[in-house]
Amino acid sequence: MQKKHLVIAGIALLPLVNPPLVYATTAVEQLLVEYRSQGATEFTVEAGKELFFKEFVDAKSTQVRQCTTCHTDDLRQPGKHAKTGKRIDPLAPSVNPKSLMEIKNINKWLKRNCEWTIGRECTAQEKGDVLTFMQSQ
Repeated sequence: MQKKHLVIAGIALLPLVNPPLVYATTAVEQLLVEYRSQGATEFTVEAGKELFFKEFVDAKSTQVRQCTTCHTDDLRQPGKHAKTGKRIDPLAPSVNPKSLMEIKNINKWLKRNCEWTIGRECTAQEKGDVLTFMQSQ
């Protein structure tokens, strides 16, 4: 009987030893379905990471921009708004459970940040890849 309890206890503790690699939210899952319906294909952490760290040049100011300009190289750390200096909560759901919880906020910030960083709205594929990368953090 004691072995059975040890096995059950071990299984119960497994998530603490090996935390989930992806912190999925209902909101993100709904958006990924929407993006697939718009023609996006498989979303990958690698493609999202590449986009997140890619440098873009603003056509008007010739200033180099990337997501890390405000959000830092580590999504688990707070960022800082490039213009106002205002603190930005970490994007990583592993340290900020409120991140990626509301479709309205996700859409708002993806639209605003893509337009500022890339100079245009992100495609469905880009949005899905970036969200997949963010979920993995």
